[in-house]
Amino acid sequence: MSERAQMTKAAGVVGGATAISRVLGYVRDAVMAYFFGTSVALDAFLVAFRIPNLLRRLFAEGSLTIAFVPVFSEYLEKKGHEEAMRMAGAAFRLLALILAGLTVLGVIFAPQVVMVLAPGFAKNPDQFTLTVLLTRITFPYIFFIGLVALCMGILNSLRHFAAPALAPVFLNVAMIACVYLFFSTFEPPVISLALGVIIGGALQLALQFPFMHKKGFRGWIKGPLNHPGIKRVAVLMGPAVLGAGVYQVYIIVGTILASMLPEGSVSYLYYADRLTQLPLGIFGISLATAALPSFSRQAANKDMEGLKDSFGYAIRIIMFVNLPATVGLIVLAQPIVGLLFERGAFGAEATIHTAQALIYFVLGLCAISGARIVVSMLYALQDTVTPVRVAILSLIAYLAFSMALMKPLLHGGLALAATLSSALSLALLTYHLRRKIGPLGGRKILKSVMGSLVASLGMGAAVYVFAHFAGILAPGQVGSAQLTLWTMLCIGAGIVVYIGLASVFCKKEFQAMWRLVGKRVKRRG
Repeated sequence: MSERAQMTKAAGVVGGATAISRVLGYVRDAVMAYFFGTSVALDAFLVAFRIPNLLRRLFAEGSLTIAFVPVFSEYLEKKGHEEAMRMAGAAFRLLALILAGLTVLGVIFAPQVVMVLAPGFAKNPDQFTLTVLLTRITFPYIFFIGLVALCMGILNSLRHFAAPALAPVFLNVAMIACVYLFFSTFEPPVISLALGVIIGGALQLALQFPFMHKKGFRGWIKGPLNHPGIKRVAVLMGPAVLGAGVYQVYIIVGTILASMLPEGSVSYLYYADRLTQLPLGIFGISLATAALPSFSRQAANKDMEGLKDSFGYAIRIIMFVNLPATVGLIVLAQPIVGLLFERGAFGAEATIHTAQALIYFVLGLCAISGARIVVSMLYALQDTVTPVRVAILSLIAYLAFSMALMKPLLHGGLALAATLSSALSLALLTYHLRRKIGPLGGRKILKSVMGSLVASLGMGAAVYVFAHFAGILAPGQVGSAQLTLWTMLCIGAGIVVYIGLASVFCKKEFQAMWRLVGKRVKRRG
């Protein structure tokens, strides 16, 4: 199997699992809203769960995986499977010890941690006490998810993507199940939700072990905890953690600025971002995840031509799927927002404002996805400093764009600022990558992107005409059943039109995707 084929296949696996997880995430949120509403207890849980979640984002899933994969891949290619597994076993044991210690400290100092992150809760002793209790219950989640992140790096490097990608599904299922099963068992009932987090984390880790064993991982194989490979991972991980921290600052700054705008602005941006994250997770992040092991293997072998070829292919595929998603979400922004959220207190005005934010957000979908691919390339080349520098510059640009746009465009200005800063990030990252390894095949990429853009615009025009005829482009014109039917029909029609146009204007990318789908259909048949 060529690197292109393996990358495409892996992206399909990760994207499919991500789609399942995101759908279950919406179900989980609906269950939480049904059982707990907007209660003090739910506020306490959200703060408690935010603490291990923040540590997960900073140290585990993102930074650990992207720092581990290039080093582990190099050991696989140059020193063999046995030595790579010796390094992996040492890393697993060392990480388990560190995470166990961190968990114990988190449980002991939970009151102090809650006081820092939610000082306002101190005014209500009952709420503060509950938050501390829930923090102590949920904190061990960081132990499980940190080890899952390491397993993800090992398995992805060995070309297995399904188990790590499906892991979040188990968290959502566990949380949903625990609420239904134990809601009446505990007092207060929100403890059932916290219990679901711990069970979900344990299930996520347990899922990895059979596949790790099948791939030859033996945690008991002797290997020094100060293994030189682990030291290199730690060096790469430092800037990665800093980069993840910059992203968290992005979120905090956006929330602060939105709070200065008219009431509802924070909510409009939240719901619009949730919708943007769906195609980003299914297409952008999944392909970046699948590409990192391929890039790392080629970089370890000093195969620069093969690396450039894989990079160009990844960018062309990401644009092939994200451009129609962008155009489709812009045309159907209001029907989609109305279909998913317009009920109860979420009225037609909220639909209009959320749709405006969605349009501005999805304009940056291709830039964000493209930047993820470039970052994967830089990490494969073991350059973790450049992404951090670019992230800091992008944050400064986001602040400048926000201050300039939030007054005339309100919350839409903040969404557009995020898009513009993402475009700047992609440009800067690509510039540095080109300086590092030379020409990237820009003409071939541009030709492919233009073909995908033409096909996407044609699809957008067809969907607009269809949606206008159906009367669903403005909120409140049709009932919920009709809105659901016509929106689904519009999406289906758009897919058919895009397939037809793509087979003409971007044949190579269309054929690559078609071959992948054809192989899967034959295999299942």
